[in-house]
Amino acid sequence: MAYVDWMIRGPEIGMCNCDWGCPCQFNAPPTRGNCRAVAGLRVDEGHFGDVRLDGLKAVAILAWPGAIHEGHGEVLPIVDERASPEQRGALLTILGGEETEEFATIFNVVKATTETVHEPLFLPIEFEADEESRTGRVSIPGILEASAEPIRNPVTGAEHRAKVMLPYGFEYTEAEYASSNVKTTGTVEHDWTSRHAHFCMLHLGPYGIIH
Repeated sequence: MAYVDWMIRGPEIGMCNCDWGCPCQFNAPPTRGNCRAVAGLRVDEGHFGDVRLDGLKAVAILAWPGAIHEGHGEVLPIVDERASPEQRGALLTILGGEETEEFATIFNVVKATTETVHEPLFLPIEFEADEESRTGRVSIPGILEASAEPIRNPVTGAEHRAKVMLPYGFEYTEAEYASSNVKTTGTVEHDWTSRHAHFCMLHLGPYGIIH
């Protein structure tokens, strides 16, 4: 099947309510029996057909009542208010898992396990990510405040570094693991501290990770 030619490359911070490490990455059930998550990204370089996406940001606020693969999830997509109508449509198509080979990207996996897609919002998004230091933040006034920081040794307080490689991953092949603090209000509500986060560089197209 032929898909629209698209590509996005840029940093992502993924945060969820599981303990550090996120059992999903190892085919294990979620720490607390359900999955609640926030993912923020910035497109440093990207296109959807002839529509350029460089510099735009996007966020997804997600929740599943059980493990992700059990389905029945919900997602609230939020797109950079600076995006033109054409760019908004392009980003929502990519983030919605459309124009993508089945299960080739994290976006298509979310599509396959989600039954409720809330009306998208178009708002100002603040996004900062430093993978090397494992520090970052995602902020949408009135909707989301999220930050990530290094995991720390419980005895000494020293920074603990963990890097995970997934050679056959559909989101990333390598990520720095960290600790997240998340508070959302509105359609999908989250509230946690000192839970899982990961920093990675997305480089995706309709057939998955671009190497």
